[in-house]
Amino acid sequence: MVPKIRSFLLQGIDAHVVEIEIDLDETQLQKEVVVGLPDAAVRESIERVRSAMGNSGYPMPCGRTLINLAPADVRKEGPMYDLPIAVGVLVANGVIHPVRQQVAIGAGTGSRSSSVQSSPFSELRESEITFEDESIGLDPRRALIAGELALDGRIRPIRGVIAMVSLAKSMGLDAVIVPSENAAEASVVEGVRVFGVSSLTQVVGLMNGSLDLEPHPQTDVASLLQEINAPIDFAEIKGQESVKRAMVIAAAGQHNIVMLGPAGTGKTMMAKALPGIMPPLTPTQSVEVTRVYSSRGLLDSERGLISSRPVRTPHHTASAPAIVGGGAVPQAGEISLAHHGILFLDELPEFSRNVLETMRQPMEDHVVTIARSHGTVQFPASFMLVAAMNPTPKGDVAPGEVGQREMDRYLSKLSGPLLDRIDLHVEAPAVPWGELSKKATGTDTKTMREMVLRARERSLNRQGEIPNSRLNGKALDVIMVLDESARMLLEQAMTQLGLSARAYDKIRRIALTIADISGCESVKAEHIGEAVQYRLLDRKL
Repeated sequence: MVPKIRSFLLQGIDAHVVEIEIDLDETQLQKEVVVGLPDAAVRESIERVRSAMGNSGYPMPCGRTLINLAPADVRKEGPMYDLPIAVGVLVANGVIHPVRQQVAIGAGTGSRSSSVQSSPFSELRESEITFEDESIGLDPRRALIAGELALDGRIRPIRGVIAMVSLAKSMGLDAVIVPSENAAEASVVEGVRVFGVSSLTQVVGLMNGSLDLEPHPQTDVASLLQEINAPIDFAEIKGQESVKRAMVIAAAGQHNIVMLGPAGTGKTMMAKALPGIMPPLTPTQSVEVTRVYSSRGLLDSERGLISSRPVRTPHHTASAPAIVGGGAVPQAGEISLAHHGILFLDELPEFSRNVLETMRQPMEDHVVTIARSHGTVQFPASFMLVAAMNPTPKGDVAPGEVGQREMDRYLSKLSGPLLDRIDLHVEAPAVPWGELSKKATGTDTKTMREMVLRARERSLNRQGEIPNSRLNGKALDVIMVLDESARMLLEQAMTQLGLSARAYDKIRRIALTIADISGCESVKAEHIGEAVQYRLLDRKL
């Protein structure tokens, strides 16, 4: 008998099944061997399993124990295989025997009822045995199992559990056994029973039927979704009404935005206030973001769900793998952690040019593809880029040609193709003393949020959950039928500013968002004119 316990491996944010086979040969000397391309953490798992089993009252079996992780040509990483290995060893040693069923046996001499115990890995001929009721314990064949073992038999949390449960559902499995701290996260997926366990003894009791453990309650995702409470209200920011208008447009259409202005004009404050006007996540988006955070082990064990739009603010010293993702074992970077949320880059020119250039393709494709010799991994990256920058390293611009040359030199750190991918270029001028000395009376977050929600509702009714910023040229051609005056204005802007084909679509998307905010059914010349004004940093390349 070779027990087969199923677990999973995590590649990116997706899970793939791993079958753990245990072969026990009592005729050989005591030895435990793990094969199947394990990394150091997996090879060390046998020591954790031995101690956890011994301290829980289940000594390792005598003889040679061979543990195979299939498929053998895919590298296995992490401590998540501790628990399934222990379960497999306990099944092979006869400690776990979950299938206890009442059967009716008929062989031509009349029927007689008998209570038999069947191994979960033995095969019974249907013509000989008819099952009358279900097993008392949980059958390991009908579950995915994962967890890290402590030396005293406790079970520690792991990452990637939500992907594991999604895999179990796709395979038609009945249940999953996960660490109790991961149970809230696992219960986000519907249709699979989630058993959260805290010790190896609980697992044995659950499978043998001696422990009556109820599945974790299903999580109601929609009820947990919430708005982001921004630390700053836009009403606290004096002046900058034109930038606030641009922020409304950016939030309504999920457009990338960069703010350019002297130091101390409120750029960072507005970026921090922006989450307060963003619409809440949908249940589907919430689960997508949760999968990314689960793959990094960044979930709150109590909630088990990312319920508000994420906001990531990496420092300008961050490396390319930290921003985009990567590493020897590819992991999600900041742009994937900002999926369906905001990525705020303060002092944009201070970031390494190499780091910024690696963001160009994900900004267009909304996914990050990381290729390694052993495979390729994709992470989602549908984020809204918000950037702030000073005109010069000193923070302001000197008058005359000297200041202009200094600003041009500083802005040259940013490539034209990168700026081309940022929809809104907004100037945040210095706030005069008259504005600073007055009581703040500008537009507040509540008003701006209402404008954003109305615009999002219009776009939702028109094109579904696809934001305006992601409409392709074909969709824009169908949605936007420009009149003659709007078409001529757009043609003039393209010719005189030397805009690229990408900028052409950017302007049309921005104009469509402006029309949604205004409540107009069609895009007019004034919407095109305002959209063109937001291409401040465009230049001939």
